[in-house]
Amino acid sequence: MHTPLLRTFGLAALGIFSALGFHAAALAAEDSFPSRPITIVVPFPPGGGGDVQTRLVAQKMSEKLGQTVIVDNKPGAGTAIGAAFVANAKPDGYTLLMSSASTYTLNPAIRKSLPYDPVKSFEPIGIISRVGLVLLANPKVPVSNLKELVAAAKPAPDKYSYASFGAGTSSHFAAEMALQAMGIRLMHVPYKGSGPAMTDLIGGQVPFSFDTVTAALPQIKAGKVKALAITTARRSPLLPDVPTFAESGYPAAVLDSWGMVAAPRGLPPAVHAKLEKALAETISDPGVRKGFAEQGVEANFVDSAKAAAHLEAELPLMRAVAARANIQPE
Repeated sequence: MHTPLLRTFGLAALGIFSALGFHAAALAAEDSFPSRPITIVVPFPPGGGGDVQTRLVAQKMSEKLGQTVIVDNKPGAGTAIGAAFVANAKPDGYTLLMSSASTYTLNPAIRKSLPYDPVKSFEPIGIISRVGLVLLANPKVPVSNLKELVAAAKPAPDKYSYASFGAGTSSHFAAEMALQAMGIRLMHVPYKGSGPAMTDLIGGQVPFSFDTVTAALPQIKAGKVKALAITTARRSPLLPDVPTFAESGYPAAVLDSWGMVAAPRGLPPAVHAKLEKALAETISDPGVRKGFAEQGVEANFVDSAKAAAHLEAELPLMRAVAARANIQPE
């Protein structure tokens, strides 16, 4: 008569022990992380700035974690292909995404349909780099500062043009933020990349452009272009003589391009902690910082909590800029 009760108790106990065993196995897996190579997906082609930075990071993180860190380029669809791949990966810490603000705040501001959600699909591990965007002019243009630009452009909307390295890119957003702050209008000429935009600026086909410090630095040093202002909150150590828009009287024109390492949302906390610690140590490494500086990029680690807050604050701001300027994807 006691057999059913004993059977029920036995099954319940078996379930408890099985659950405990599963939990112990999960904890053991977290403790042994990483036990195999980690992949960082880069949604850009090989050879570009983001790719070079990621390879520097991957090499040093391999040393910190004791496992190979592989870089896998998955370019296309304005970074959406690589981002979607990571968003749909298992949240175990073995697949990460290294991308820029384009993936996390700019694409979502202008594209109604994306194969990922910038907030729900990812959890930041940390922001690792920042690069300012700078307003450039051809040396023959009789404008050397923002005051002179406003004086020339305000009475003649769309008389002057500016180049960006693509519609919906960080250079386009930075330009429209700055123009809205200054209360002027310049005609937008989107190019397919920084290279052709810079070539036409140097050649005088366009009088102004917005580009990254990375691309602009060698041309400024060579005297081929002149820098009027930078969109960062403080002056760039790479261009210490170039004023910010904020100090020139336009505090609303603050935007930089940043790189962030993220994982599919749902990482085990212990795995997240290991990755964040290794990433922080990697970005503080003198060799990595030197490599970033050689690319014209500031190595700047921001922890996961602050990175998530930055992401959530920037998203509505970019949506507002896109709406006011009618920024459309290419």
